[in-house]
Amino acid sequence: METQGEIQVRPLSWLTKEKRPIVIAGPCSAETEEQVLETAHRLKKTGKSDIYRAGIWKPRTSPGSFEGVGVKGLPWMQKVKEETGFPVTVEVAKAKHVELCLEFDIDVLWIGARTTVNPFAVQEIADALKGVDVPVLVKNPINPDLALWIGGIERLKKAGVKELGAIHRGFSNLGEKFYRNRPQWQIAIEFMRRVPEIPMICDPSHICGRRDILQAVGQKAMDLDYDGLMIESHIDPDKAWSDAKQQITPEVFGEMITDMKLRHDYEDNMRLQSKLDQLREVIDHIDEEILNLISNRMNAAREIGQYKKENNMTIYQPKRWNEIIEKSKVQAKELSISEKFLVSYIKAVHAESIDQQEKVFSE
Repeated sequence: METQGEIQVRPLSWLTKEKRPIVIAGPCSAETEEQVLETAHRLKKTGKSDIYRAGIWKPRTSPGSFEGVGVKGLPWMQKVKEETGFPVTVEVAKAKHVELCLEFDIDVLWIGARTTVNPFAVQEIADALKGVDVPVLVKNPINPDLALWIGGIERLKKAGVKELGAIHRGFSNLGEKFYRNRPQWQIAIEFMRRVPEIPMICDPSHICGRRDILQAVGQKAMDLDYDGLMIESHIDPDKAWSDAKQQITPEVFGEMITDMKLRHDYEDNMRLQSKLDQLREVIDHIDEEILNLISNRMNAAREIGQYKKENNMTIYQPKRWNEIIEKSKVQAKELSISEKFLVSYIKAVHAESIDQQEKVFSE
């Protein structure tokens, strides 16, 4: 059994196959028996899906929204298994859901973002799974909290769940206009760095909220070395009872997965790795120079702080700060660097400069 800190797990059995990506597909919600079965058969025909998903209980923002068919949909999932051979997976949000899924022989469970955000709910699910051998996937919480996400994995591990995986479905952001949930890839990447033995699945459907960019987001996940994808597929997406805009037909899904370009890390290829190491060494030297320059900048900031203190001047100078921001926007275009990145960098440096000057003021 592999170990990483407090987490000890073995890879999900269905992720030990050489095939990559492992793909989970199916409708956002189970609506009718006919819809569930037809979707499954059409997905099976594509030959591109490994596990069938469908929402039975749907935690919705508005109480007037469709909240799932409930337990009557579980026998439909059993029929999917019998007729197609697909393993099936369902979202659970409380202990009763777990009990019902186990009763109906659901193969894999997943915990949704609205549940992951609540440690009490995750613990309730973990307690219900004690002594049970069933894989569990944990979606990231709706807020960008890495510790909470890893904490959910730890609770399940401590309950004895041996097969664990993570699902990256993006994070809620009030000002987001392009995605339904902002991906914030760096959070998922840091998750993979901290617990590399936990398989990482990307859920482009919930990140995108619209079908026209599913391919691009799915491809980026593959380029970042994710283990698999979870895609929502419906026989008639525009008439879906929930999340219609982000679902695609099984046939479009099949084309999407076929068009995926798979890349590999090639860590065992000495020739490729040697060239990569050379390029990384260049980056390491540049990073070292940048850190030295930042250190010099902070020395200058402390000198400015001392001057302001001696002359009874405020630390924050709004006119100067606005000039720096506007200048950085112009420089971003000239240097072909993302304006968002450069402004964020300048703000971070400015915040540290203020902290340094405050220390001088307090001396």
